[in-house]
Amino acid sequence: MELVLADITSHDTFVEGVPHETFEWLRANDPVHWTEESDGGRGFWSVTRYDDVLSVSRNSEVYSSRLGIRLEDMDDEETEARRTLMEMDAPEHTQLRRLVSRPFSPKSVAEYEDAVREIAVEILEKLRGQTEFDFVQAISRELPMRMLGRLLGLPNDDLDWLVQRGDALIGNSDPEFTDYVVDKVDTSAYAKLPFRSPVSLELFEYAAQALEDRRITPTMDILSKLLEPTVDGESLDDLALKNFFTLMVAAGNDTTRYSITHALTEMSERPEVWAAIPTMETPELKTLVDEMLRRSSVTMHFRRTVMQDTELGGKQLKKGDKVVMWFISANYDENHWGNPFEFDFRRSPNQHVSFGLQSPHLCLGAHLARLEMRVIFEEMAKRWTKVEVNGKTERFRSNFISGIKYLPVKVTWAA
Repeated sequence: MELVLADITSHDTFVEGVPHETFEWLRANDPVHWTEESDGGRGFWSVTRYDDVLSVSRNSEVYSSRLGIRLEDMDDEETEARRTLMEMDAPEHTQLRRLVSRPFSPKSVAEYEDAVREIAVEILEKLRGQTEFDFVQAISRELPMRMLGRLLGLPNDDLDWLVQRGDALIGNSDPEFTDYVVDKVDTSAYAKLPFRSPVSLELFEYAAQALEDRRITPTMDILSKLLEPTVDGESLDDLALKNFFTLMVAAGNDTTRYSITHALTEMSERPEVWAAIPTMETPELKTLVDEMLRRSSVTMHFRRTVMQDTELGGKQLKKGDKVVMWFISANYDENHWGNPFEFDFRRSPNQHVSFGLQSPHLCLGAHLARLEMRVIFEEMAKRWTKVEVNGKTERFRSNFISGIKYLPVKVTWAA
């Protein structure tokens, strides 16, 4: 029987899992595929092979981020009002990234390891003796949330509120997280706000107060550092600061949370790998984490816009066309990986595209996410001799973020 392709434009499609069969078919038969949008949008090119994804992501002159990274179309006013670092091209992107990247450099992140480990140990010891719990609520949501709060210098009492707002933004397609579900209610009144959500206003207000506090009394956190001019005298304006704060709250927690959660499901199916973690050296653990990241591919796609007529994969693309890089497909491309559906914790090199490999838009938090994942799995494997999924999981309703919202687990504590 001929495969019926899944509707990859529908958020509902991904509730039951990633439609890998559809992406597999596209890679083999139509790797640059014209995709009609089920909501009446104007359609886009789906780019599904690894090499083509890299080609698009690295060539910002032809494939621009400037007009949006999500599937939706925006007019000029909406585009300008909602722009963050992700919706910029060089030289503007280069300049802003230089201003905000210092706290996320490999050198800076290496200095955070003690703080990450302290938080991880505290979270796990609080669970000491409990054998059944929801992994997301107890662990994978807690670690990035609390580390983000530490980096931003925010009170612990505010963190849950902030993460709820971040969930409402990233989760604007899931009715559990927001009342303003983008494909179910009219959100046109909020078109000029990030993620078409009024929640952005709450985060803008919070950010404005936090920044003002640091202007009066500078501290040692990232927000204070972002207020400092560079050696060249450059600095961020208020809108850029608030947009960056909102982006950190929305993206700095959710993607790492879902990566940790997905990785735990992999370990529950591979007790031999779990048992080996306490004896692994740091380089081995880093290799394991990268395979976890490849397999989870939490950010499933980003969109670009064609700036001049071009050819890709034998197809003629016209100026103004939308092009969608499916990272979730590229990370399973048989032409690149050879055995993509095998979990190989010794896979090296592992040049996955989960963070936007070697492109101008390489994820700012990539080093921090890797650190958090390595440390939490080190600390869990010290304490638990066994972990297993203990009930029904529930996935995030989104074709943009691949995530598990609930993961009941049962663990066996070491003596």
